[in-house]
Amino acid sequence: MFRYLIRRILWAIVLFFAVTIVTYIIFFVIPADPARAFAGKNPTEDQIMRARHYLGIDKPVPVQYANFVWRLTYHHSLGRSFANREPVNNLVLTAAPVTASLVIGGAVLWLLIALPLGILSALRPRSLLDRTSMTFVLIGVSAHPIWIGLIFSYFLGFRFHLTPIAGYCDFVNPSIGAECGGPTQWAYHMILPWMTFATLYAALYVRMIRANVMEAMHEDYVRTARSKGATEQRVMRVHVLRNALLPVVTILGMDIGTALGGAIFTESIYGLPGLGRVSLQALSNLDLPTVMGVVVFATTMIILFNLVVDVLYAWVDPRIRLG
Repeated sequence: MFRYLIRRILWAIVLFFAVTIVTYIIFFVIPADPARAFAGKNPTEDQIMRARHYLGIDKPVPVQYANFVWRLTYHHSLGRSFANREPVNNLVLTAAPVTASLVIGGAVLWLLIALPLGILSALRPRSLLDRTSMTFVLIGVSAHPIWIGLIFSYFLGFRFHLTPIAGYCDFVNPSIGAECGGPTQWAYHMILPWMTFATLYAALYVRMIRANVMEAMHEDYVRTARSKGATEQRVMRVHVLRNALLPVVTILGMDIGTALGGAIFTESIYGLPGLGRVSLQALSNLDLPTVMGVVVFATTMIILFNLVVDVLYAWVDPRIRLG
């Protein structure tokens, strides 16, 4: 186990440096100068040069990247935003809980939808439930999150007034100038984002769980268990579901990590102040430190989720050994 963790941590470090280096290269390949925007309207060349020096982008790219790594490693700082000179740490730490609540809440919802639908569809193939769930899968896989979000907002929010159309309430503290806060209001405002975010993944998981369960039901060990007199309930619980849902553990960890990137569409629809909005504003302002802050956070979360999933998968499946 220890050697396995060391290998995974070393690979995570390599991956982290690869992602951040590529982000730096892409940023400086773009034919745009953040110093020109920072210097104001119609700046002179001297003003642009002073702005570049002030922002720290007058040095070679390798030197800038080395300074970024130094600040992150030894000072735990992501630098200051080019747009408002606010510490990037504060921007990321303020927006990250919003994105995390969207992703984790959406994951819980898509599992609550996908597990029963996938299992029941596998137990009754070609039934009305199976055909209905496959129609849901087709819609969920084909539709874009923005379109799904607009449909939910129009019908559930605008026409029937069941949920708020947009906005965010803090889980603990009310928003400034508004009586909006606390767990109840927070969950009430997150219903539509969770539904929108979960629709695509729930459709994918229904199809995957259905296929896995149907495949497991025809395995030799299942027929052996039935021939030994095991009840159908025990066969399903111990032999079919336990083996059929093992791949779900792996895919779930990867999807939760990569879903951070997909959250940008849902956040833009409902005006959530998460990392999606922060990254869009940073890209429009050519704000390299903020872009790197979001990249560092997302990369770290993906690495951590994959590491946890690898360990859990090896613990759940006795056929796998960590050596």
